[in-house]
Amino acid sequence: MQQHLHQILKRYFGFDEFRPLQLDIISTAMNGDDVLALMPTGGGKSLCYQVPALAKEGLCLVISPLIALMNDQVQNLRKRNITAFAIHTGMPRKEVINVLETASHSNCKFLYVSPERLETSLFKEYLPGLGVNFIAVDEAHCISQWGYDFRPPYLRIVQLREELPDVPVIALTASATPLVQKDICEKLSVDGAGNFKIFRQSFERPNLSYSVFRVHSRINKIAEVLSNVQGTAIVYCKTRKRTKEIAELLNMQGIAADFYNAGLSSEERTKRQHNWVQNKTRVIVCTNAFGMGIDKPDVRVVIHADVPDCLENYYQEAGRAGRDGRRSFAVLLYDDTEIDVLKQMPDIRYPDMETIRQVYKSTVNYLQLPEGEEPGDYYDFDLKDFIKKFNLDINTTIYGLKALEQDGWLSFNETVFMAATVRFTISKNELYEYEATHAHLEPMIKTLLRTYEGIYDYPVAVSETYVAYLTKFEIAVVKDQLNRLHFDRVIDYQPQKDSPQVYLNRSRIKSSLLQIDIELLSERKRIFAERIDQMIKYILDKKECRSKIIGNYFGDAEMKDCGICDNCLRRKKTEISKENFNKISAFLKNNLQTPQSTIHVFKQLPGFNKEQVWTVINFLVDEGHIHIQIDGKLKWK
Repeated sequence: MQQHLHQILKRYFGFDEFRPLQLDIISTAMNGDDVLALMPTGGGKSLCYQVPALAKEGLCLVISPLIALMNDQVQNLRKRNITAFAIHTGMPRKEVINVLETASHSNCKFLYVSPERLETSLFKEYLPGLGVNFIAVDEAHCISQWGYDFRPPYLRIVQLREELPDVPVIALTASATPLVQKDICEKLSVDGAGNFKIFRQSFERPNLSYSVFRVHSRINKIAEVLSNVQGTAIVYCKTRKRTKEIAELLNMQGIAADFYNAGLSSEERTKRQHNWVQNKTRVIVCTNAFGMGIDKPDVRVVIHADVPDCLENYYQEAGRAGRDGRRSFAVLLYDDTEIDVLKQMPDIRYPDMETIRQVYKSTVNYLQLPEGEEPGDYYDFDLKDFIKKFNLDINTTIYGLKALEQDGWLSFNETVFMAATVRFTISKNELYEYEATHAHLEPMIKTLLRTYEGIYDYPVAVSETYVAYLTKFEIAVVKDQLNRLHFDRVIDYQPQKDSPQVYLNRSRIKSSLLQIDIELLSERKRIFAERIDQMIKYILDKKECRSKIIGNYFGDAEMKDCGICDNCLRRKKTEISKENFNKISAFLKNNLQTPQSTIHVFKQLPGFNKEQVWTVINFLVDEGHIHIQIDGKLKWK
């Protein structure tokens, strides 16, 4: 069996060996057991369900909350000649039927489904004929109401298990506390017993140095860090406005930066992401809308210009640095005001009943829904216009909608992404005749046919940006030609859609009759307040190893001191005698006027162990005296 699994790994994914725990997880799932895998960002979670699914007859049902990520996964699998499809929120019924028909009667190996789709009568109708061999639950922490990203539709997954009683579940997440781990296993079990085999990779990142700085000027500290550590970087901010401001300030200081947030068009976001991945832009300044599914192993530093509200988010975002195993840095900046704001967050995030009713009333009035309106339709929802018309506060609105969503009244998707779709609607003979009379459209037609499998049989998700890249046309020309082909009835073209949407889960009622489970809301608020306290503890702690704080938070009691975070270095500095510290420091100052590799430095300091030398190097990097170049060499500033 193991030989067969290794053959699949090599044939489809090009790897010779599995990463730690991957083979254990896969073998356990192959034996029919339910599995919960906790693996850090970039740890290879996807292979834990992709390899066993390819090793067995049938189809793997993958439940994921992120439409853009689903589409990326589908495209990546198709590039490896693996048949995969996706069904998500907002897809037209006709298109869903086409996908389900094709998945049922083809060699489809992976069907990605948003959790909202699981309970629809249409999906249930086709489910028995899909031949499901595994259920993979991505971002499994979303099922827990005690987690940082609870999504009520995930609770429907257990009903799917009743329809597929003998199909094992592979649940995957990068971060879950022991409380959330227990909740995931129970919520995914039909009997609530939670008999899952839990596999957890160590939260140690031996090459990642965590640091926290109390600052007065964010931009000066960001520029200082970027001047000391060469290579690509991510700077995370809480607001769209700050992403633009910081990117502009960095460019003024000669640091090539661009900003990325959900307020940009999809084409613009794709372009900026591509430029950063290809190292045309050194620094991407972004909100947390950036990062999911991006495979860039050589990020040298992740800077948080604003404090996240929980260690789960911080760990995931900081963990995007140094996936290639080379020394990298995670830097968190804060000031005293931010600590005060964090302490107020539980009251902001969990509004009172009157506020929730007001948001509900404003929402149904904005959508012009009469009393008794039945659920079933998606409504475009312009958040900025909504706030302006009803004179609401942005936080009140967002968290009021969140409370309504968590109690099952509606679903609110702030960043809905629906890819463009194309399907050829004329016969191949008619297409030859059309090409003969429309020669200028032939390159577009050929590109679509060669790039997208099944484009004659059903609407296929296409990337207008990727088509532009293949054809060497401007994006505007691509859209114009696709519209022309649609107008001539050669193809059915549905342009990409990128707008927030609201879906009513229950019939519209009078706002005065709206009820929320206040007891449950209060418990969520209490647990959220505990997460805030842990985040503040991480920031203010000047003694405990930062890797250890993070690992212990997620239940990893085996964590050892990393030796390279700011707290470990501060402690080590006191362990090195002042005389030795000064000797190493003086040597580095005299010998790093020209760049040198660390190996060369160690050879020239035989009287000191590497740990002592690294302690001084890292201290001097933090102080701005040494910077690490893109090739890893050290140079005195």
